Amino acid sequence: MKSLLRKVSSSIIKPFLPKYEVVCTSYQVIPGHPVNGNQQKHTFEKGASEEARKFYVKVINSDMTRTMAPVEVHLKRRGRTIEKQHFGPVDELKKFNIVYKG
Repeated sequence: MKSLLRKVSSSIIKPFLPKYEVVCTSYQVIPGHPVNGNQQKHTFEKGASEEARKFYVKVINSDMTRTMAPVEVHLKRRGRTIEKQHFGPVDELKKFNIVYKG
């Protein structure tokens, strides 16, 4: 009976839970050209806050992310940024003309 109530309550509540995504933007600077910004989005199911948070922490702690500077990583809930981390001179690069790919 309890498992039936859990299934019913989760199917009723789940559509109202927020959607999460992790957005990783890497910037490539070539002198004489506009700055290239490559975005990769990883979306998660509604209500999957734990999985999104674990993935965000995994990306932040990755050696590849740290050595690939300049990189900016966002954890978003319902399209709003909850947490943000950047490696390298991202703020200075945003002043230039950026062409986003991907």
